[in-house]
Amino acid sequence: MGEMLKNRVAVVTGAGNGLGRAEAIAMASQGAKVVVNDLGTSHDGKGASSEAADKVVGQIKKAGGEAVANYDSVASEEGAKNIIHTAIKNYGRLDILINNAGIIRTDVIWDIKTEDWDAMVKTHLYGTFFCARSASMIMKEQGYGRIVCTSSHIGFGFFGQAAYSCVKEGIVGFARTVARDMGKFGTTCNVIRPLAAWRGVVDKVGIMEENKPEDVATLVTYLASEQAGNINGCIFEVFKNRVGIFTEPQPLEQVLCKDGRWTPDELARVMPETLTRGKQREVYPKTLPYIFD
Repeated sequence: MGEMLKNRVAVVTGAGNGLGRAEAIAMASQGAKVVVNDLGTSHDGKGASSEAADKVVGQIKKAGGEAVANYDSVASEEGAKNIIHTAIKNYGRLDILINNAGIIRTDVIWDIKTEDWDAMVKTHLYGTFFCARSASMIMKEQGYGRIVCTSSHIGFGFFGQAAYSCVKEGIVGFARTVARDMGKFGTTCNVIRPLAAWRGVVDKVGIMEENKPEDVATLVTYLASEQAGNINGCIFEVFKNRVGIFTEPQPLEQVLCKDGRWTPDELARVMPETLTRGKQREVYPKTLPYIFD
């Protein structure tokens, strides 16, 4: 076992499968004591079971690591508090929070059901907020912490993914500000936009086997370490053997200026040949990352 996270205590939400599972195992292999949180739902947030979290805990212990299971829902304020309290109760501290728990329900905008929208917002946005708020109180007092939040390339906009796009971009804005709130207290908050297979998806394009959750877990483990103390408010991508960082903030591509205020007629004349040249109504993704996150 490695020692990058020796004596550190980590909470990983949604750690029963996929990215969360890989992250929990990777951090335990580097010496962290891990709270493996998973409600045990299907990928669309239905049902509940302790089996997924228990299996990951068993795997970590079998490899010589330390872990304990938690089955609370991040979407509940009380549940999130219990998740964080599990770390304190069992290990006496909390150093790392990996906000990974999520569900996915897809539909084109005119067919999105209110209950599906609410479930996505509660799990992703409320869940990330509830857990980060509880964890930040502890990290602020101890003067140390690492928070990693999980976004997605779907946030850039993809057909039939309005709810998922919304919550994943909301997480980015949230994390940027948490990074600023917590930086002076020795705590960092960063974001990953992973490209990796999520459970419940059938590989129809023959490339999922090349994009493993374990590839993402390597970066997350590093971001959770003391060595990454200077990295704060950043957004990363992992794709196979490639680790990238996004430009912050996004620069403006082009600007129109004139003396005085623009009129609508002027913009209608100038913009088609400048700012919006080549734009079209239909927007299609260049790739299909929604298959992987």
